[in-house]
Amino acid sequence: MGLPSRVTLVEVGPRDGLQNEPTPVPVSVRIGLIDRLAAAGLPVVEAGAFVSPKRVPQMADTAAVLAGIDRIQGVRYPVLVPNMKGFEAALAAGVGQPGLDEIAVFGAASESFSRRNINCSIDESLERFAPVAEAAVARGIRVRGYVSCVLGCPYEGVVKPAAVARVASGLMAIGCGEISLGDTIGAGTPGKARSMIERVAREVPLERLAVHFHDTFGQALANLYAALEAGIAVIDCAVSGLGGCPYAPGASGNVATEDVLYMLDGLGIETGVAMDRLLEASRFICEALGRPPASRAALALLARDG
Repeated sequence: MGLPSRVTLVEVGPRDGLQNEPTPVPVSVRIGLIDRLAAAGLPVVEAGAFVSPKRVPQMADTAAVLAGIDRIQGVRYPVLVPNMKGFEAALAAGVGQPGLDEIAVFGAASESFSRRNINCSIDESLERFAPVAEAAVARGIRVRGYVSCVLGCPYEGVVKPAAVARVASGLMAIGCGEISLGDTIGAGTPGKARSMIERVAREVPLERLAVHFHDTFGQALANLYAALEAGIAVIDCAVSGLGGCPYAPGASGNVATEDVLYMLDGLGIETGVAMDRLLEASRFICEALGRPPASRAALALLARDG
């Protein structure tokens, strides 16, 4: 299968990235980051999560973030919603309006990770997500499903592709229109990534699959290339390589949006994202966090351009 001519980049830095910061980032900074990412041409920018502020204080005040962003027509700003309480909070914050018409639920392909992360079994998680997805679909709200630990688990080690396929098909069955396959601990290699995708694609159509890779072992871009060859055309990434996983010791951040864009630009694959504007967003968040980007492309390009 040839490479896709166009790829949709799903920017997860403002949610999946910032939720792993040791201290919460001010609402004004979160808004500034989201606005800069959308202005760079990213078509999907995760805006936050309606989760317990005690459990994930970094995502507190997501309602204020949604109220403060400068929404650009055609850009989607999904939010993570783990249960009906979160869904009701999302609706109260305006989710369901144009641009704010997408939510996400988060499952796992590993029983141990599911219990550690969301305090329930895989089957129980699907039961918990079902009414959320049903209520969202009834209101015309898109639902995205995340599957973590698709290429390895910090507690169980190897995760079989069939286990990933079972969870992905379960999420599709409850109403998820897109399923993002996440290598949470960044342990995957290209061959394993492609085999996993091919197995999942027997249960879920390729056009409904996305990939979400971490770069712990430096394999993320290689794995993404294998995913592109397998027919994937939606990639999750985080500006400046933000992120990690508190339940996966040693897991580094998400693959950096700048690195992914540099690779795709080099392959002649369209994304609609402007590198110079993306670097502005990278510089903005890194200055706010007081550290350099974890993106090699950003470091090289920013150094070259002064």
